[in-house]
Amino acid sequence: MKPETLAIRTQYERSQNNEHSVPLYLTSSYVFEGAEDMRSQFAEETEGHIYSRYANPNVEEFINKLALLEGAESGWATATGMAAVFSTFAGLLSQGDHVVSSRSVFGSTHKLFTEILPKWRITTTYVDYPSEFEDAILPETKIVYLETPSNPALELIDIEAVAKICKKHNVLLVIDNCFATPLIQQPLKWGADIVIHSATKYIDGQGRTLGGAILSSHQIINQIKGFARHSGPALSPFNAWVLSKSLETLDVRLERHCNNAFEIAKRLEAHPAIEFVRYPFLPSHPNYEIAKKQMSRGGGIVTFELKGGIEAGKLFLDGLEMISLTANLGDVRSIATHPASTTHSKLLPEERESVGISEGLVRLSIGLEHIDDVWNDIKKGLDF
Repeated sequence: MKPETLAIRTQYERSQNNEHSVPLYLTSSYVFEGAEDMRSQFAEETEGHIYSRYANPNVEEFINKLALLEGAESGWATATGMAAVFSTFAGLLSQGDHVVSSRSVFGSTHKLFTEILPKWRITTTYVDYPSEFEDAILPETKIVYLETPSNPALELIDIEAVAKICKKHNVLLVIDNCFATPLIQQPLKWGADIVIHSATKYIDGQGRTLGGAILSSHQIINQIKGFARHSGPALSPFNAWVLSKSLETLDVRLERHCNNAFEIAKRLEAHPAIEFVRYPFLPSHPNYEIAKKQMSRGGGIVTFELKGGIEAGKLFLDGLEMISLTANLGDVRSIATHPASTTHSKLLPEERESVGISEGLVRLSIGLEHIDDVWNDIKKGLDF
């Protein structure tokens, strides 16, 4: 079946009630048939449900859908996207290991690399260009980590090219696929080993809930599971139920997100108040050819720099009437954010500059409103 159909028709098995829509399983634990059943499940000799921190029918349905969409053998769901990032590193790395990462990563991921993992003598080397990845790999390197497209600069990296380097050196390639979703980009097909999602964004799509996911092979997920089951970053059954339902409409939502975003990007590029616009499917994007190679659509995020820098950016945000000012993205409602003062405010100015986050950069998450209403509101912001 096609991905759009898999997202709708992949369901947990029906109960004796023969329900059409899978119900909520709001239970912390499960009953065993007898002592031997209980023993064998704890020994992992037989499959079953023990405790919802370990497994739950709603969580299983959600992660099974996402694994099918990403082309993964297995997966693990977490309470947030950052829980998925941390669980991946904590489950796979040991004291003294080394990570190579693209420099343009989410602010909390940067803090993880620079302040939290070093507590266990796990170090990270940032690289600026794809040509630098191989030179940065050390004997103790275990993971190469990429965001593509990156947040918020929308930089793209050729996954296939980096995957070949990783295979050569027996290093795992981890991709944050949050901006693209599996319906726009499937990193595993280009050679990546692990895909991470903040399901809070496009997968939920309505700003309602938090969630994260890790997709990979059975072998790798089993390693991560060993950490996650006992440290407890579990996704709640209710949030899993919401996210599974959200996957059923992901394709139709993305079509509108992407169409709206592409049109807004083209209109912004022609506006005299704009210094530059970044959108993966604009021919002016520095990584346009990579985008066309590994992405089926351009996504729903547009970033731009206003002439006039940070003051012009503030005036733009204050001039908006309909578009929300919030740090989230991937919502049905259009959102405007100033990364330098919000999502990436913990980075030093020179660190932001090195990843393409100028003081006046604005990130737009284009929603599902009528394109004319979105553009008219943007124009109000531009009339400062």
